Amino acid sequence: MAVSLSKNALDAMRLLDGQVPTSITLSGTKFLANGHPILTHVPSNIVPTPSPFSFAGPDKTKNNSASAGCFVGFDAAEPSSRHVVPLGKLSNIRFMSIFRFKPWWSTHWVGSRGREVEYETQMMILERSDIGRPYVILLPLIEGPFGGSLQSGVDDNVDICVESGSTKVCRSSFRSCLYMHVGEDPYNLVKEAVKVARVHLGTFRLLQEKCPPDIVDKFGWCTWDAFHRFVNPKGMWDGLKALQQAGCPPGMLIIDDGWQSVCLDDDPIQKEGIDRAATGEKKGYRLVKFQENYRFKDYESTKTPSNKGMGAFIKDLKEEFNTIQDVYVWEALCGFWGGIRPNVPGMPESRMVYPHVSPSLLITMKDFATENITRDGVGLVPPEQAHKMYEGLHSHLKSVGIDGVKIDVIEVLELLAEDYGGRVELAKAYYEALTTSLRKHFKGNGVISSMQQASDFFFLGTETIALGRVGDDFWGTDPYGDPKGTFWLQGCHMVHCAYNSLWMGNFIHPDWDMFQSHHQCAEFHAASRAISGGPIYVSDSVGNFNFDLLKKLALPDGSILRCQHYALPTRDCLFEDPSHDGKTALKIWNLNKYSGVLGLFNCQGGGWCPQSRRKKSYPEFANLVVCYASPKDIEWNICNTPVFVDGVSIYAVYMYQSKKLMLMKATEKMVISLEPLNWELLTVSPVAILPKRQIQFAPIGLVNMLNSGGAIQSLELDGNKNLIRIGVKGRGELKVFASEEPWACTIDGAPVEFAYNDEMVRIEVPWLNSPMLSMVEYLF
Repeated sequence: MAVSLSKNALDAMRLLDGQVPTSITLSGTKFLANGHPILTHVPSNIVPTPSPFSFAGPDKTKNNSASAGCFVGFDAAEPSSRHVVPLGKLSNIRFMSIFRFKPWWSTHWVGSRGREVEYETQMMILERSDIGRPYVILLPLIEGPFGGSLQSGVDDNVDICVESGSTKVCRSSFRSCLYMHVGEDPYNLVKEAVKVARVHLGTFRLLQEKCPPDIVDKFGWCTWDAFHRFVNPKGMWDGLKALQQAGCPPGMLIIDDGWQSVCLDDDPIQKEGIDRAATGEKKGYRLVKFQENYRFKDYESTKTPSNKGMGAFIKDLKEEFNTIQDVYVWEALCGFWGGIRPNVPGMPESRMVYPHVSPSLLITMKDFATENITRDGVGLVPPEQAHKMYEGLHSHLKSVGIDGVKIDVIEVLELLAEDYGGRVELAKAYYEALTTSLRKHFKGNGVISSMQQASDFFFLGTETIALGRVGDDFWGTDPYGDPKGTFWLQGCHMVHCAYNSLWMGNFIHPDWDMFQSHHQCAEFHAASRAISGGPIYVSDSVGNFNFDLLKKLALPDGSILRCQHYALPTRDCLFEDPSHDGKTALKIWNLNKYSGVLGLFNCQGGGWCPQSRRKKSYPEFANLVVCYASPKDIEWNICNTPVFVDGVSIYAVYMYQSKKLMLMKATEKMVISLEPLNWELLTVSPVAILPKRQIQFAPIGLVNMLNSGGAIQSLELDGNKNLIRIGVKGRGELKVFASEEPWACTIDGAPVEFAYNDEMVRIEVPWLNSPMLSMVEYLF
C-alpha cells in the first residue's frame, strides 16, 4: 500500500540525511536514551537500526532537529512461528503501559521493573528523570507476517514476543519488530512514534488524516441492555417515543445484536434460533441470511401498510423521530459470533475453523466470547471471498436505510490464521475487503469499531475507520457474579477508556461506550462521557430512563456539547494507578473552544490482578482520595485549535458539583477530596480584560449541562464599546465571571433580566429550536 501522508500529518517529520545522531543507542550491553541507561544486560543478538525519520524543532531547521528514534530487531538460532527474546533488564524506572487483558480489550498498567511488565503489552512509556533522561516509548510493531508485544522476562528482563499465528509461517531474523523513541512531552511522544510507524508500515492512516462519523456529535440510544437479542421494532419505537416526549430525543440509534437471521448448524435454514440463543444456550449460532430476522421482516408500516420489513421500519422511524439522522446496526467482523454457516445457498462459501490461542493469550482473563468461539468454531469465509460477504451484508443494509455499522469481535482473526498465511496476511485481506465496502456504502467512516484493542487492528485496519471503543463493555453488574462489581467495575471502565485513549486516539476517535442512566453510578459515568470528546449514548430499557440526568448531556435536537479533543489523563496521573493503589484519583482533561475542563474521579476499588489473571474487587483500596487540581493540568496547546492562554495570568475555575467559582493563577492548586465513585468537573476559563475599565471577564457556560464550557461557541470582546458578545449553543442557566456588574444584558438584541452574585452574571437562555446560536451580549 502506497504511503500518502497529508501535510498536516507530516507536520515537521522528515527523512534524515544521516547527519543527526540517534537518540537511542546501544552502547555495549546498555540501551541509552540521550545518554541515559534505560535497559541493561542487552543480549548480543539484539540488533538496533537508527530510524531514518526525525522531527524538526520549532524553527524547522536542520540544526534544530530533534534526534531520531531507533528500530530494534533480533536474530534467533532457528526459524519459528513464535519467538520470545529478552531486550534487556529494566530496573527502577517507572513505566506506564497498555496491555491486553482479554484478546479484545486492553487497559492501563504501571510498574518500575521488568518483572512487572504484563503479557501482551501493546505500548510502554518509561518516565523521564530529573537528571535528563527523557520519556521513552517502546512500541512493538508488525514486521512482515509477524505481530509483536512486550512481556515480562526472567530476572527483570523485558521480552519482545513476535508471533505469526501460523505454524506454517516461520522466520529467524527481525530488524523492526520494535520502535523506541524519546521526547520531553509524553503526549507528543506517542504521537511522534505512531507517525513514524505510519510511514514505516504504510498500512494505516492517522486519526488526523480522517474524519470521524457525524455520530460523534450526537446523543444516542443503543438497544443492547434494553433488549439484548430480543430487540424488536415495537420496543424501539416505545423507547424513542419516551425520549422524544421527555425533551431529550436521540440524534442516533444503534440496533445492536439480535436483528440478524441466524441458526444452529443442524437446524433447517428456515428456522431462526436467535430466541434460544438469547436465553444463554451454549451453542454456536451462525449467519444464514444477510436480511433481517422475522421480527423485523414482519414489520408493517403504520403509515403505508403495503410497506414491510426493515426498510419500512427505518423509514417510518426517521420520519416520526426527525432528530435521528443516523441508524447503525451491529455486525461481527466474520458475519456473526460463529461466522457464516457453511453450505447455505445464496451465502458466500465458508469453512469451519477452530481457533488456535497463543500462549500469551491463554493466560489473559477468562472470557465467555473466547470460550464459545473456541468450542464452536467460526464459519470463516476465505479471505479472497471476504469482499462478497461485506458486499452482500452492507448493500442490503444500505438499501433499507441503515447509515453505518458497529463492528464487533474484530480481533478474532488472530485466532483463525493457521491456514491463511498467518495473522497479518489474514487481517490484511479482511480489512482490505471491509474498507472497500465501507467506502462504497457508508462513506468510509460510518463505523464504530469494537472488540478491536490490539495492535493488529490499529496497524492494519484503520485506513478508513475513524471511531472506536477505548474501553471494554459497560457492565452494570459483574458477569462473573461478584455483587460488588456493580460498583468497582465502573471505575475500571473509566480507567480503561482514559488511558487507552493515549495510544488508540492516534488511530481512532475514542468512544467511551454506552451506559445506563438509571444505574447506581450513572452520574459518575455521565460526567466522564460529557467530557470524553466522543459520542454519548445510553442503553436503558424502556421505562428506566433517567431524563433529568440525560438533559444534562443531550440537547433537544439530539446533539451534545462535545469537547474539541478527546479526554486524556493529566501528566501527574500517567504513571500512577487510579484503580487500586488507594490514593490516586483519575484526573482527565479536555478542551472546549474557549475553556478547558478537568474531570476528577475516584475510581479506586478494583482492577487487574496479576496473580489470579483477572479483574477483581480490591475493597481495601476503596477509600477517600485527596487530589490537587490546577489550570496547568490542562494541555492547552495540544489541540488543532488550541485555547489561547499566552499572557493569561488568571483563570476562572467553576466547580460543577459545588457550584462555586475560584480565581486561580496557572500554577496554583486547589485541594479536592473524593469519596469512592464520587467526582467533580471543573470548567477552567482564561480571564480576559476589557482594557478601558480593566474589567475581568471569563465565560463559564451552561451550568445545567455537565460539559458547561462546551456551550460557548463564539467569544468577542469589543474594548471600544465595553461590550462582550458570546454565542451559546443550548438552553438553560448561563454563567460568566465578571469583576464588575454589567449595566445591561441582551439575547439576540433583546434586553433580558440577569442576576449578579459572587462575581458571576447569571442569565436564562431559551431553546431556539434552530441551529443558530443564541447571541448574548454583556454591556459594561
